[in-house]
Amino acid sequence: MNPLHRPGDSPVHRLPAQVKIVGALAFVLCVVATDRTAYWAFGAYLAVLAAVWVVAAIPPGWMAKRALIETPFVVLALAAPFLGGGPETEVLGVSVSVSGLLAGWNIVAKGTIGVLASLTLAATTTPRDLVVGLQRLRTPSVVVTIATLMLRYLEVIVAEARRMRLARISRGHDPRFLWQVGATARGIGTLFLSSYERGERVHLAMVSRGYAGALPDTGGPARPLSWLSGLVPAATAAVVLVGTL
Repeated sequence: MNPLHRPGDSPVHRLPAQVKIVGALAFVLCVVATDRTAYWAFGAYLAVLAAVWVVAAIPPGWMAKRALIETPFVVLALAAPFLGGGPETEVLGVSVSVSGLLAGWNIVAKGTIGVLASLTLAATTTPRDLVVGLQRLRTPSVVVTIATLMLRYLEVIVAEARRMRLARISRGHDPRFLWQVGATARGIGTLFLSSYERGERVHLAMVSRGYAGALPDTGGPARPLSWLSGLVPAATAAVVLVGTL
């Protein structure tokens, strides 16, 4: 089961995958192009995403848990005000760099909204539909092949890593101790080699069963109404971006 996908039958779920991919990409580009000092615009972008969650029946808590993946970038952003140079200002009695403070805000604001937009796409679109959507958008076949193999093989790698970890623990390995980091590093190397070899076997099995670089696509092109409704969030983001200029 894909932890990032939330099954449903909402209008957002029913949209063709290629429409949602283009809409998400356009939305993120608008966010990235927004000046970091246009604070109100980022609140507007978040409101647009919240409206999509309401239509798709996605609880904000469900989304917030999966957004924790950006924690390392948040930590980097928190350190930026103390590492930047130039003029300084005081925040809660602590002197911080103005340019560093703006850089940290830029990372948090744009990074968070970008992650939430990506999670919204993943939550309303199955992995297979994402690959098919890329095919319909004429994405290079190499990219489609890599995405297909990743989807088919990711669970195999995770299961293999769990088995290797269980085997190490049963032999007395305890990853909490620093002096056992060598065993962990060797395990990662072994996992890489075994994954590479198994990946070749998986690809060979796919080719022998008729795989020719593309997944079967039984659907037709997206209707104009689907494009119009699916690109509403991106169009709204574009209006917000123009309002900041």
